[in-house]
Amino acid sequence: MIKGIYHIAIAVKSIEETMEIYSRAFGFPKVPILTVADQGVKSAMIPVGNNSNIELIEPLDASSGVAKFIEAKGEGIHHVSFETDSVDNELNAVAGKGLALIDKKARKGTTGLIGFIHPKSTKGVLIELAQQ
Repeated sequence: MIKGIYHIAIAVKSIEETMEIYSRAFGFPKVPILTVADQGVKSAMIPVGNNSNIELIEPLDASSGVAKFIEAKGEGIHHVSFETDSVDNELNAVAGKGLALIDKKARKGTTGLIGFIHPKSTKGVLIELAQQ
């Protein structure tokens, strides 16, 4: 079951520069930057309000998927993440409804388990399911 929006991920060329802008403009806190080598990104999860976050993602190198995204589309919204109690159950449920999956099973993410739904099934929006 989807519990809500967990975060909106924004692909950026520089997390430090973007975090400075968001901190100055909106008062968002500066948070630690994590390296997620298996996903080819650096990530900063900025809390916004009570239960939502903005995740800034920066490619580690030019071969990563996020680097290719920025090259093709520029910096901007990369994906929307929905929180769930069970990524595996949710992946199975949406696959049963005909959606194409990037991940058939949950895998380790920045803050728990994640799984992606292919954007060709959701009108061009990359959807992540997240289980903290």
